[in-house]
Amino acid sequence: MAPQMRTIKTDTIVIPKSQRMDAAAVAAKTAAAKAALPQKPQYKSVPLANEKAYYGGMHDYVMDFVKKYMSTHGRTLSIVQGRSGAPFSMIDNVLQQHDIPKELKYLAVIESALNNNAISKVGAVGPWQFMASTARLMGLTVNGRRDERKDLYKSTTAAAKYLAYLYSQLNDWLLVVAAYNSGPTPVVRAINRTGSNNFWDIKKHLPRETQGHVLAFIATATIFENMSKFIGAGPLPSDFDITKNPNEAKAAAKKVAKSPFTPEELKNMAIIRLSEPLSMDLLCLELAMDKRQLEKWNPDYELFEMDVYSSEFYSFRIPKDKLDNFIEKKESLTKRSKQIFSQLNM
Repeated sequence: MAPQMRTIKTDTIVIPKSQRMDAAAVAAKTAAAKAALPQKPQYKSVPLANEKAYYGGMHDYVMDFVKKYMSTHGRTLSIVQGRSGAPFSMIDNVLQQHDIPKELKYLAVIESALNNNAISKVGAVGPWQFMASTARLMGLTVNGRRDERKDLYKSTTAAAKYLAYLYSQLNDWLLVVAAYNSGPTPVVRAINRTGSNNFWDIKKHLPRETQGHVLAFIATATIFENMSKFIGAGPLPSDFDITKNPNEAKAAAKKVAKSPFTPEELKNMAIIRLSEPLSMDLLCLELAMDKRQLEKWNPDYELFEMDVYSSEFYSFRIPKDKLDNFIEKKESLTKRSKQIFSQLNM
């Protein structure tokens, strides 16, 4: 009797040769499918003040500005630091969902000090200081009954969208911060005028307030990310290094501050209270003063000039023998300074 043959089941599927795809074709098809998927934006990192490679020759200037900013804004930064836990956590989460670098949360600090009810003199509202028109474009409801600019979650979502939009146009976070303050048009105009998309190249062609806004952002982000332990410690030592031990810096700050001026300088110095900035170059020209001396006597005047000073007034130091001449020409100096600054903002 012939042996009985058993049928063996198999899952093997035979594909006709005409339908087979070689490995290269499969890879090409897979790559095409991936390319069709929405791509995450590739954002550069946010340049903090200690990044020498980014700032190059401007590094010392930026670090000096950070020190001045911390010295004049220490109290405000300390208050914000104390109440920032929950807001920063929520903002970080929203920014992460939109792939925006977390350092952009510090823009809300310089915009409003994280105050949901903040209202600017030009009508910007909320922690991200949106004007009504921009807020509506970003999907927020703004009407007589409801203003979502004051809602931290919704306004942060809108801010993330707006920051992403600005970055798609400018491809640099410092330019984005500038455009957030002034609107994109002045930034694009400055880029076209200079042929450069480097902030330091176009800085002098931006509105004075916008220049200060960018520097304030750099300072605030740097302080919170790298120097938060120093907030409230007092003035930073002149030789401060970002890598220094926090306890050493605090100990140095607690020492009795020595006057930066000699007895002879104090004897020959007059102090004027300014409510609005004057052009230092104009002062030197009209009153025949030494600019190096004025800069030494008024080391943080740049903050006042760029509208990022901690007070509405500035105690400006000039030589006593120039005081009468200054008083006589103050009205003219004020008008001409406004013209100079307005020309920079055009």
